[in-house]
Amino acid sequence: MKVPKAAASRHTRRWPASLAVVVALGLQLAVPAQLMDTPRWIMPAIGAALLVPLVWTNPFHLRRDEVWLRWVELVLLAVLVGVNAVYLASLIVLLASGDTADGKVLVQAALLIWVTNVVAFALWYWEIDRGGPFARMPEHEHELERADLLFPQMTVDLPGWERWLPGFTDYLFVAFTAATAFSPTDTMPLTARAKTLMGIQSAISLLTIAVVAARAVNVL
Repeated sequence: MKVPKAAASRHTRRWPASLAVVVALGLQLAVPAQLMDTPRWIMPAIGAALLVPLVWTNPFHLRRDEVWLRWVELVLLAVLVGVNAVYLASLIVLLASGDTADGKVLVQAALLIWVTNVVAFALWYWEIDRGGPFARMPEHEHELERADLLFPQMTVDLPGWERWLPGFTDYLFVAFTAATAFSPTDTMPLTARAKTLMGIQSAISLLTIAVVAARAVNVL
């Protein structure tokens, strides 16, 4: 379905989400060999294959909405989260077995897992909130689902904020703060699915920082 051409406003931009995925996929090339037996290029190759149709149909701004594109996006997110969980599990097993004393490897792995965690869940929030980025467009206002996240801009009555809509960078900030504070900060999860996602993200981040990073500092 073609979306009516609109002004290139911040909330319709596609490229920040695509850039974040490219960064996350690029980091997979730096996965320590101790965490995986397969070649490093496999994960970036799979991710790139899923990302290409998304960028091809909506390179810079959201213009074309198709059901199959949403499914491709969800599969890409599932792959990112799943592979990241495998990396975290492998790193914990590696630490428990005592097979490595290289602090640099542990820090590198922890940073990779943490950054991928932030990017993946930022995309999840962007994709589910009020039915997704296309559903949040002003021309679809009558079809909006209830909000999954309560941004502070939605609660203020100030000039210039009446028609504010979140863009990808807003969801990236939500994911970043959840990964650093291990809980909501200025943006509150309202629905069960948003609370579940934020809980999972915070747990991954806490496990990575508190267990893996702490061990790496001791080794260093």
